[in-house]
Amino acid sequence: MIRRRIHRLLAAVAALAVAVGVLTGCAPAEDRLTLRLWDPQVAAAYRTSLAAFTRSTGIRVDVVVVPWADYFTQLRADVAAGTVDDVFWTNATGFRAYAAAGAIRPVSADQRSRQESTWQPAVVRQYSADGKLWGVPQITDPGIGLLYNAQLLRAAGLTPDDIGRLSWDPAAADDPLRQAARRLTLDDAGRHPGDAGFDAARTAQYGFGAADDLNAVLLQFLAGNGAAWQDGDRFVFASPEGRAALGYVVDLMNREQVAPSAADTDPPAGGSYLLDQFTQGRLALFPTGAYNLANVRDGARFDWGIAPLPRGPAGAISVTNGVILAASARSPHRAEQQRLLDWLGSAAGQAAIGRSGAAMPAVVSAQQDYLRSWRKRGVDVSPMLDVLANGSIQAPQGSRYTAASDAMQPILDDVFLGRRPVGSGLRAAQDAANAAGG
Repeated sequence: MIRRRIHRLLAAVAALAVAVGVLTGCAPAEDRLTLRLWDPQVAAAYRTSLAAFTRSTGIRVDVVVVPWADYFTQLRADVAAGTVDDVFWTNATGFRAYAAAGAIRPVSADQRSRQESTWQPAVVRQYSADGKLWGVPQITDPGIGLLYNAQLLRAAGLTPDDIGRLSWDPAAADDPLRQAARRLTLDDAGRHPGDAGFDAARTAQYGFGAADDLNAVLLQFLAGNGAAWQDGDRFVFASPEGRAALGYVVDLMNREQVAPSAADTDPPAGGSYLLDQFTQGRLALFPTGAYNLANVRDGARFDWGIAPLPRGPAGAISVTNGVILAASARSPHRAEQQRLLDWLGSAAGQAAIGRSGAAMPAVVSAQQDYLRSWRKRGVDVSPMLDVLANGSIQAPQGSRYTAASDAMQPILDDVFLGRRPVGSGLRAAQDAANAAGG
């Protein structure tokens, strides 16, 4: 009799502990979710947001950061194996394939009716297919800008206004962008490209961050010369205008010697390598997006700012992109997963992202926090916003984009390394991409 009472008492205590755990945010193990992304700066903001979510719901969320260089390879493997996180970031190159495979769930009609009007319309359009929206918009990029090291500009006798007026033309023998990049490039003896004795193997400071970086470099140069990366799902970058534009980027590295070697900057390392060179004070002009501003803020020990993109023959035209939070169709925690999606689709859920300055939230009302955060730091992000008034180039897309990218990338690597001629190499890469992605 006494033993039965003890058992009942222990059961009651256990039940009370679970109830208290829920009320205090200490959720039971089955209420723990995982969220995967590639940006450690946004991950820190998410943790702030998710702490409030846990206090309100009792649902704990572990944030998993997979570096960009490995992110999509690992994501494809985990989606195929059915072991992917409950919710995860993806970009426009992969979501259609995941949707077609039934690996992700579309945003529910209920959530769309409550929140879609608050989301950046461009992101909603980018991730809509077959009448469905395939993820909750999380961040939206302004356009690409040109970050500059003010100290290196002063040493070269240049000003931010000079950098803001740069232009380029692949049909010209020379142009202001190449001239400025040469003035800002030095070997360890202080010589510039074109000077007698300049030693490119001992470059101490690069002038311009040219690289096979699709988002930050290639799309902008293509658009600036009236070309495109894709037309719908078809790859069209090997047009005459495209060959001239991408050939110009290759020449900045291999002929002008004002940019790091493609051996260091070809994917997947390119963007990270250039970021490190810039924050270490070894790169004067760094074309990049808002996604890198927090990294520069934390890593740079010099004055820096943002200039407009250099103008090409067709103008200064940028890409703009968004990122969504996709819901794994294999998650065993469907109800908790939906509550998390509701939270991170709201202004309150994205406020911490805006306040951190790590990225521009896709909830429009939370974007003012982002702009204020950079104004307080003395950084004017308006060049990244103003460039979008010129229009934008189509962002990468396609249900078989990953296969297309895998097929063309080795060929593009050889083009940027100077191992294949630009014209025939780009045509071969385009043909391979269209064959694999068709």
